[in-house]
Amino acid sequence: MVVGLRRILGHGWAIRRRLVPGSFFPSSSYFCTDEFESSRVKIWLNYKSWKERDRAAWLMGGKDDFVDSVAENLLDRLEDCKRTFPTALCLGGSSEAVRRLLRGRGGLEKLIMMDMSFDMVENLKDTERKDPNSNLETMFVVGDEEFLPVKESSLDLVISCLGLHWTNDLPGAMIQCRLAMKPDGLFLAAILGGETLKELRIACTIAHMEREGGISPRISPLAQVRDAGNLLTRAGFSLPGVDVDEYTVRYESALELIEHLRAMGETNALFQRSNILKRETALATAAIYDSMFAAEDGTVPATFQVIYMTGWKEHSSHQKPKTRGSATISFNDIQKQFGSSS
Repeated sequence: MVVGLRRILGHGWAIRRRLVPGSFFPSSSYFCTDEFESSRVKIWLNYKSWKERDRAAWLMGGKDDFVDSVAENLLDRLEDCKRTFPTALCLGGSSEAVRRLLRGRGGLEKLIMMDMSFDMVENLKDTERKDPNSNLETMFVVGDEEFLPVKESSLDLVISCLGLHWTNDLPGAMIQCRLAMKPDGLFLAAILGGETLKELRIACTIAHMEREGGISPRISPLAQVRDAGNLLTRAGFSLPGVDVDEYTVRYESALELIEHLRAMGETNALFQRSNILKRETALATAAIYDSMFAAEDGTVPATFQVIYMTGWKEHSSHQKPKTRGSATISFNDIQKQFGSSS
């Protein structure tokens, strides 16, 4: 495994992978971030995201039906591809579900699993030891999507399942993914969309207005569907594709929803947020949630909008649009030939 993956991560990976987050990315000519200049806007606190991921590593309690459904739908796209992807990188989010549900799809031979949380990486290692896959060479790396520690043109496939929406510089992270991929490489990502947790947003807003006389950002901002295609195009991917699914998950109470979000590592990590949530505001939020959205059986729904993104690194075999002005037939001639319906 060491020899096979050294070409991808550079000669120094064996030492760097033991360091704590923050000291993992020294200047090096091996990485695809060498000539990449980022103009990041700080939306998330990185150390807060690390802490949330660390906590999620200990709160995870086996399989999660919602996460498994998203990972399954994302990996289904590999079955539509005729080519194979020997070397793949799996970024943060629901990496464990991706590894477990691969089941030989895509012809993967080497899988690099990366997460910003050291505890989450250790959790992934433990899972691999309990359920090893002899047909898949797996490596684990502590790393950040915004500073991708991977050589240029070294990967056939990049997968991110419910992780990239925590990135401060999402276009920059996607550009780095493209740079790390070989020509005709595939980028697959699933992120939470703007309609996610709309019930909780409404309940939080009403509770804050009633109890505190104002609104505090308690739920993270998320990308809209219309933004996803622009992100793929801006990152330089060819043949971009975007589709959306909405999942409705039912809970016994709003408090159970919060526990699920903590186990997923999806709690608030905004840079500009109030650090204090008053007890009466929290209880009011739960009561409003129940009164407005509870079903007859007493359960409460939570909506998760998932945006799936697909993109390829440019290759000579890809279809390309004709150049402007190369048309040989005029629309006026077509209208004259077939007539006008008006």
